[in-house]
Amino acid sequence: MEFEVLGPVAVRLDAQQATLGGRLQRVLLGVLLSCANRSVSVDALTDALWDGRPDPRATQKLQLHVHKLRRMLDDPGRLSFGPGGYRLRVLPGELDAERFECLVSEAIGVATQDPGRCADLIRKALGMWRADPYDGLDVPILAGEVRRLTERRLTAVEELYQAELARGQHAAVVPELTDLVGEHPMRERLHALLMIALYQGGRRAEALAVYRNARATMIGELGLEPGPELRAVEQRILAGEPVTFGGAAPEQRAPAQLPHHVRDFVGRDAELSELDDLVLAGSAPIVAVAGTAGVGKTTLVVRWAHRMRERFPDGQLYVDLRGYGPQRPGTPDEALAGFLRALGVPGTGIPPDLAERAARFRTLVAGKRMLLVLDNAHTVDQVRPLLPGTPSCLVLVTSRDSLAGLVAREGARRIDLGRLAAAEGFALLRAVIGERVDADPEATAVLVDRCARLPLALRVAAELIRARRGRGVADLVAELADEQGRLDLFDAGGDQQTAVRAVFSWSYRHLPPDAALLFRLFALGPGQDTEPDALAVMGAKGLRETRRSLDVLLRAHLVEEVSGGRYQLHDLLRVYATELAESTDPKTGRDAALTRLLDWYLYTAGRAMDLVSPHESGRPQVSAPAAATPEFSSYDNALRWLDAERVNLLMAANLGRSDYTSRISPILWRYLDNAGYNDDALTLHTLALAVAEQQGDPDAQGVALRRLGITHMRLWQNDSATRCFERALVLHESAGNRAPLVAVLNNLGLMHAISSGFRDAVRHYEQALDIQRELGDYTFSAAILSNLGDVHRELGDYGQAARCLDQALAITQETADRMAEAVTLCHLAGLAEDLGRYDEALDYLRQALAAATALGSHLVEGDARYQLGTVSRRLGADDRAVEYLNEALKSAEVTGNRRLTARVFNGLAEIRRSNGSPAEAVRHHTDALAIALATGSRYEQARAEAGLGYACHDLGRAAEARDHWQRALAIFTDLGVPAATAVAAALGK
Repeated sequence: MEFEVLGPVAVRLDAQQATLGGRLQRVLLGVLLSCANRSVSVDALTDALWDGRPDPRATQKLQLHVHKLRRMLDDPGRLSFGPGGYRLRVLPGELDAERFECLVSEAIGVATQDPGRCADLIRKALGMWRADPYDGLDVPILAGEVRRLTERRLTAVEELYQAELARGQHAAVVPELTDLVGEHPMRERLHALLMIALYQGGRRAEALAVYRNARATMIGELGLEPGPELRAVEQRILAGEPVTFGGAAPEQRAPAQLPHHVRDFVGRDAELSELDDLVLAGSAPIVAVAGTAGVGKTTLVVRWAHRMRERFPDGQLYVDLRGYGPQRPGTPDEALAGFLRALGVPGTGIPPDLAERAARFRTLVAGKRMLLVLDNAHTVDQVRPLLPGTPSCLVLVTSRDSLAGLVAREGARRIDLGRLAAAEGFALLRAVIGERVDADPEATAVLVDRCARLPLALRVAAELIRARRGRGVADLVAELADEQGRLDLFDAGGDQQTAVRAVFSWSYRHLPPDAALLFRLFALGPGQDTEPDALAVMGAKGLRETRRSLDVLLRAHLVEEVSGGRYQLHDLLRVYATELAESTDPKTGRDAALTRLLDWYLYTAGRAMDLVSPHESGRPQVSAPAAATPEFSSYDNALRWLDAERVNLLMAANLGRSDYTSRISPILWRYLDNAGYNDDALTLHTLALAVAEQQGDPDAQGVALRRLGITHMRLWQNDSATRCFERALVLHESAGNRAPLVAVLNNLGLMHAISSGFRDAVRHYEQALDIQRELGDYTFSAAILSNLGDVHRELGDYGQAARCLDQALAITQETADRMAEAVTLCHLAGLAEDLGRYDEALDYLRQALAAATALGSHLVEGDARYQLGTVSRRLGADDRAVEYLNEALKSAEVTGNRRLTARVFNGLAEIRRSNGSPAEAVRHHTDALAIALATGSRYEQARAEAGLGYACHDLGRAAEARDHWQRALAIFTDLGVPAATAVAAALGK
């Protein structure tokens, strides 16, 4: 037999379509097919057939329609009756919806390797559709399945055109995609595919016009900017870069973090061959390259890595551990956080503990062919937590240390990189300055020795020769001898790098004054790399003039350009620049330059945050600096600047400038919080707290403590978070300043709600609202009302919940606060679900999910997917519910949201039990119970205990069931929530 639901419901027997009776017959078959191989209760069927109208003869009428349907089947036993109701047995391949989904799944599975096959399979699957699913049956119980299949069809269409683009059919698909975009203007993926098709066909302006139209539609209809994936496609088109859908978003691409490799690389043939032999033989998953400063360790490794990158298709990771520079060395925690982000883990999902980070990293790279370059390591302890646990990954470590422990314990192979051979030194000089080295080979040999046969020094010396027309190698050798003698007077010959410093010194002394000043200013910057705008600010020069000086330094090999138009110094040169700055520039001048930079950072960061978080209050007002600041035209533009400058902004807080530290903390806190830079947030706000304590400012201490508390809350360190909020409350009260109490009380309310202390949560929220009314400042009112409404819902006070949530939604829409709106929509969906208004709940959740995705809020997205799962279950779409819950579980794992994990496990357990699998329900509820106990979520604990009671009862374990129910009842009663009633009934109370 064949059953069809992708259009009007139909039955075929031996390829002949059977004649169904009237509408009731089609409804009965449609409902049974939507729950194929699962029991459908008599009540559900009678409600569907007669629209919920009471009819004392409904059961008898249902039996008559069932009898008629059985006569149409090849085997009447297919439609059976049992304890759960009626069940229609459908064999694999008999239902067209199932065949459709199998074809689409098969197509997606081959999409990467064979896009042509993928497109053919999807076109075959789409050919099975005759009309809308369950066409003509407007029955509430089918609504969820209709929406699911319709969404699945649209997803298949998108996969089809992605495959067509992958096989070069961009011109052919433009008309079809144009029509689809018109039919489905809110489908961002269709817009993106059309943009790519036009762009690949050389129609760049039209592609950008599609984005503008999409953006206008989404802002007009939803009040939301397009999501990050569509924005990424636009940015790549604007930049003229290659773009393919699914590869446009950085987090979906294999990491490719290798730095630039130098031009004019010569020599090192033996070392390159040794690396080839070790790696190609598969005998050394860890290779350490050791050697003195400036010998070219990084250059060698990066050169080899670029040459062999095709052998590591899953990506290349790079980190500079800053082991020997003047700044604080990098930590394994920081390196792992960067690696995890590069591998697609959002900041909110990065574990707080080093061991957990290392374990997560090892899990993500297990079995992958990846290359890790751990550059400039100081100790083995910096390296060990960064090592993968799989031999498929290769690790290259560079260090001035021999890293003997890494060799002994981890079995690393070490390559000791010596200074260049004389012939290689000759070759390097010849590559840079040509035949001038051959005109005087004796002088060239002396120059190679004076440069200690170090590549860095040789490059600087070569540039000196090239820049001085009419002067030969011998002239430079004589001048360097004089310079080294001058330095020896100060060093007494004790510095092994004196010869190298002589080269640096002579090169520096030939710089124009502006370029020399810029070189010294590099030593004042707080980070590793710097942008030209910041250098211009420190030097009090114009940007054009600063760029001219940068060009001079680049030509002299005294600075190097890194990705993104930023510049940095080799660590030897940074040490030298620091010495020069301290000996040349008065402290007042250095302090003034640093002050200009920090003021510029504060102002520019504040301007960026005005776009990133326009509704945030409490940011300090900073006067505009005299120097020009970047113009931020969009949210993305501002966010990119913050991402690029994050390390510098944070490292500047360690410079001992208390005024900067106390102001950058409130400016950056929301950026760090949204992006999940929790390590940075803990460090920065702890510094701000220390400054506030030194200054004896209780309000500032309270503000810093609140931000620390929020960071601990993001890390699910609830006890630490609560202590921070309680300390902040005491400090603000002691200062007599009531305005900051509002935010702190809201946070304390959240902590109580998380631990299911709903009455205490209500008390804190209402106190916050009272203070707002007293002060006439309603800054946080939407968030507080939304949280309060959700707690009233938990307590079963639905009228009060609705009043609070409606008011909160109105405020968020008036202020265009999209994050607060997304949270409120989730809360409204929960209320609608509790009241049985499932379609209304779905509408709220779709809006919430769209907003959360656009805002990049993984926390809200996870909650929305969980609720979509629970509502789908209420609508009888258990399969779709399981899909949503599994998606929510992935979000919970990514964000580390253990409370959500407990909720999902409880939800999955309830579905398993309703489908007749109580043993599986026990397993899921047991997992939920363990997590709820660990996180202090008493509501989910009681929910798990109640569920275990029902499942044990189904399994015939009556005594065990009563024990679980009694524990659940005690908690539900203590919490004062409606769920206590059902458990009491189960116990017969």
